[in-house]
Amino acid sequence: MEKARLYETTFIVNASLDDTQVDSVIGRVQDVIVKNGGTANALNKWGRKRLAYSINKKTNGFYVNIEFTAPAPLLASLERAFQLDEMILRFLTIQLDQKAIAARAKAQAAAAAPPAADPAPVQPREPLFKEPAADKKS
Repeated sequence: MEKARLYETTFIVNASLDDTQVDSVIGRVQDVIVKNGGTANALNKWGRKRLAYSINKKTNGFYVNIEFTAPAPLLASLERAFQLDEMILRFLTIQLDQKAIAARAKAQAAAAAPPAADPAPVQPREPLFKEPAADKKS
């Protein structure tokens, strides 16, 4: 049995679609992941954004990011589904690095920890330069 690994895929859906059509495209991608033995861990809809350059004469796209756990053979099926879907303009799938996963867990633990008490006040130090004494006239 193949070892499941943690992946992240980001894809751009044609922004001229309405929200229900965008959701159906996202649902189809999630179905491909689940039907091929994967599990979707997180779904992030980044929303409609302007593209840096036009893709297929489109200047806007709806960005979606999915984090999932899956065996390696699933990637071929997923990329084939991306290529066949005319509503998906671009896609990128990466395997998450163990160091990145550990750093994310550490950041989440730090964010969940209660805030530290106020640090001890800084003790005043003597000034580096003494101000000259005012000349007193008697």
